[in-house]
Amino acid sequence: MPHDGSPPVPSGFGKRVQHYRRRNGQTRAVLGGLVGRSAEWVKAVETGRLSVPRLPLLLRLAEVLRVNDLAELTGEERLSATTVTRDAHNALPEVRAALTTYRLTTSDVEPLTPQQAADRVRLAWQLWHDNPDHRTKVAKVIPRLLTDLQRTARQVEGNERRQILASLAQVYHLAQLYLSFQPAQELVTLTGDRAMAAAQDADDPHAMAVAAWYMNHVFRDVGERHEARVDLAMSAAELVRPDEGPESLARWGLLQLAAALSYAKIGRSGDAWRYWDRADRAAQRLGDKYAHPYLIFGRGMVDAYAITMNVDLLKGASAVRAASSINLASMPSATRRSFHMIESARAHKLQGEDIAVVHLLVKAHKESPETVRFNRFARSSIINLLGDSRNGIIRDDVQNLARNIGVEFT
Repeated sequence: MPHDGSPPVPSGFGKRVQHYRRRNGQTRAVLGGLVGRSAEWVKAVETGRLSVPRLPLLLRLAEVLRVNDLAELTGEERLSATTVTRDAHNALPEVRAALTTYRLTTSDVEPLTPQQAADRVRLAWQLWHDNPDHRTKVAKVIPRLLTDLQRTARQVEGNERRQILASLAQVYHLAQLYLSFQPAQELVTLTGDRAMAAAQDADDPHAMAVAAWYMNHVFRDVGERHEARVDLAMSAAELVRPDEGPESLARWGLLQLAAALSYAKIGRSGDAWRYWDRADRAAQRLGDKYAHPYLIFGRGMVDAYAITMNVDLLKGASAVRAASSINLASMPSATRRSFHMIESARAHKLQGEDIAVVHLLVKAHKESPETVRFNRFARSSIINLLGDSRNGIIRDDVQNLARNIGVEFT
């Protein structure tokens, strides 16, 4: 039995699928829809009436169940899904070292002022949002930012220290984003936890609200129960006063969106749209032209996440309609524009429209190559399409995409 007290993983492929599905709070209908099969197909797999599927579908199951090692599903000799559906950025060792190096002595270097720290963090966010190679750009600044802000936090006191800690929490958010979809889940969890700790030490409700948004992503990745995700988002939302101004309202709306996404993940449509409506009202109050400088919360983001929610709720036609009605050009972030194009591709995948999927992935890659390279759906879709002999008309585009994001094929 695992040391953390969680139930042991059962033997047998079907029972393992059932174990991870229940861990994620997914119904058979939700899991089946996400892999292009029916609830009856999932039942047949879980009860042993169907055997282990072929590799492309097995990879898709691993992705949807958030399993990184195929051996966790098959029980066979280790075959890492990470090597196929995830990639490692070449600066990962440097970022890992920066996160796991503990400096036990203070420095004689002059500490940063809160304004200097805030300005450097703001520039780092701009690198993330404005550059097609955003991971490469932020990887060059994260290690030094971590060092300088950690050192400064130990050298100053009072309100200055609280402001530095709030900036440090944002650096951890950037590190978490950099690490996402890479074979470094333990570091994603670490950065989320450290960001929340820094925000709490800063005693800053705004910082804690943002940390709760990013911890929701961590919780989803590690299969934390849905109730914990919603409780965290709503507890953090109580700390901010949406009537105090755009900064507070944007954070409050963002946390409503976190709850909406969590409910959609487990198929609870009514609750999902109830919380989305709250986020929608916040976006309306902020105005059509508003987008938070680094959280990007605003009209465009709320509308774009309606695509994701419809996909997670298995409403393919509604997801495609949502995708066709949105104008991503107004969203001030290349990374987010690319991400929502990929989510639009997911919508068309539900409808079995592979030509549209490839078209959107090509567009997303042009917008932000590193977003596509480190996206699990994009990578697994390309792998599946490479093995589909029926895709002659889009074969060249699929192969070009595979080369561009480092997926091997023969």
